[in-house]
Amino acid sequence: MKALSISPDIFAVLLIALASFVHTAAVAQTQTFPTSAGPVKITPLNHASTLIEAGGKILYLDPAKPANLADLPKADLILITDIHGDHMDPDSIKAVSKDGTEIFAPPAVVQTVTTAKPIANGETKVWGAFSIEAIPAYNLKRGPAPGKFFHDKGRGNGYVLNYGGKRFYFSGDTEGVPEMRALKNIDVAFVCMNLPYTMPPEEAADAVKAFHPKIVIPYHYRGSDLSVFQKALEGTGIEVRLLEWYPK
Repeated sequence: MKALSISPDIFAVLLIALASFVHTAAVAQTQTFPTSAGPVKITPLNHASTLIEAGGKILYLDPAKPANLADLPKADLILITDIHGDHMDPDSIKAVSKDGTEIFAPPAVVQTVTTAKPIANGETKVWGAFSIEAIPAYNLKRGPAPGKFFHDKGRGNGYVLNYGGKRFYFSGDTEGVPEMRALKNIDVAFVCMNLPYTMPPEEAADAVKAFHPKIVIPYHYRGSDLSVFQKALEGTGIEVRLLEWYPK
């Protein structure tokens, strides 16, 4: 059988079309939330990587490979949650940065991403129309060996973004820790679940019941059965939205 021959020009057009398709698929997942300061648009990119648009500003949470960032707008602010490569990726940070981009990150991240400004567990920073709270994110019982944890207490952050009277929570890498369970008045929660590193869906659902957001969106869920999470929250009055964080 004769091999199919494709000219370089046609191949280039096909690559551009594929990139456009992937970008369009991500945009189709965008969630828009009304606030008193105007809409907040949140787009899943990959795993923990998230694009947030509000008030003419562009924010990224944990931009990291393999998220396709090539055709996306440059960041005004980047938030990083932890030191692991699926959250802290210097190449991806560079890809979405421009002159004037600010970065907030835990002190452990600042050791590597030296242009970042530290924000530690329990701190709050005001950035434009946003107030950003750093919520502790850590393991209670899971780790690579007895007495060790994948995520040590005090190292990583989740974040609550306050904007236009609405509160958006991004859990980072964590189990259902007391600081998560004690959250108040969360409008939209993005909650992780994946073993062995964070927690299974049933534990994530139990933690979500404790702080009862209006809407919960699983993210950072590779390998998890989201139907278990969804079923566990039936009848609670919490809206569960399932988005595609792992585009094919």
